[in-house]
Parts: sequence; C-alpha cells; structure tokens
Amino acid sequence: MMPIGTPKVLYRTPGEGSWQWVDLWNALYRERVIFIGQNIDEEFSNQILATMLYLDSVDDSKRVYMYINGPGGDVTPTLAIYDTMQSLKSPVGTHCVGFAYHLAGFLLAGGEKGNRSAMPLSRIALDSPAGAARGQADDIRNEADELLRVRDYIFKELSRKTGQPFEKITKDLSRIKRFGSQEALEYGLIDRIIRPPRIKEDMPRKDAGTGLG
Repeated sequence: MMPIGTPKVLYRTPGEGSWQWVDLWNALYRERVIFIGQNIDEEFSNQILATMLYLDSVDDSKRVYMYINGPGGDVTPTLAIYDTMQSLKSPVGTHCVGFAYHLAGFLLAGGEKGNRSAMPLSRIALDSPAGAARGQADDIRNEADELLRVRDYIFKELSRKTGQPFEKITKDLSRIKRFGSQEALEYGLIDRIIRPPRIKEDMPRKDAGTGLG
C-alpha cells in the first residue's frame, strides 16, 4: 500500500480521442495487467478473481499479464486465483519482478507455458503449505487430512507445470526451497529470464516461448 494514496495517470481508451485521469490500478487493468504485490487474503483474492473474470468476458482471445512481487498468502484464497487462471479462456502470462515466495511462487509457475518469466535478480521460494489446526482431536485430524489433500494437489500441479516428477517435488519442498532466476528456469518454474534492453545477450531459455508482450 502506498502511503500517499493511489497515483493517478493519464489514460486514453483505445478508439477514443480524449485523455482522462484514472487510478494507476484502473489503467493497468484496462491494459489487462494484474499486479500481485501483497499478502493474498480473501478480500484481495476476490478483487483479483473479479478482474480476471471481467477481462476474460471482454475479450478471451487476449492475454492477461500477471506481475508478481509478493510473499504469497493464505492457501484457499491463493488456490482460488490459481484455479481461475487455469479455467479462463484468456491465456495468463506470469512475470516475477522482485520476489515470489511460497504460494506466490506457485502462481508464477501456474502461468501459460512459454509465457512465465522473471527478471535476472528475481527470487522464488516454494515449500509445503502450512496449517494451524486447533480444537478437538477430530477437528485437528480432519484439518491435517485436508492439508495433505491440498499439498498433494499443489505438488501434482507443480509437477505438471514444471515437468519434475511428483516424488522430486515432494522431497524438494519438504523444506523451503529457494531459487534464483536461472535455477527457476532450469527447474521449469519459468520459461524465460527477461534481461534489461541495454544488455544485448539474452540468458538461456527453457523453450521457444515468447514471454510477456
């Protein structure tokens, strides 16, 4: 959150002649850009879900761009974003511009194959989802069973998205595993490392994806 409030920028809707001042986030949404830059809770997740569904309804042939620079968040709200990403007709490209930790890293890997990217100094961290079960023994047992079910779902999706065996994912993420951008590329979490235009030589790529844009 910015202490000075949300900045306003000049924006002109395609096909219209006049410019108008709009909130920065509004301008980004109009360009099909979504920014994940905070802890993901129910309120923030609902905002992202509504935006994605709206953009998909407006034009499902155009890509949605999800930029990530955040710590992750609560399991259920984050999975709601992930499942919606997979169900849209619009392809969703993901791009890490700073760090994508915990379930934010899961969202990064969940983007459209060929359109998942990161900056050279981006940091990614993944681990097993955690819970905080309380109450009677049966409640704790049920919560533990649900957590295992969610964990297996996340690990299976990571295996599908990265090409890594499920057993390797399970072993690697038994503790927090950190990746630099090159390590994330080699692991299959991203498809491309975006280098600044002033640097002519590009880093190795996982495949022939075009990246964002």
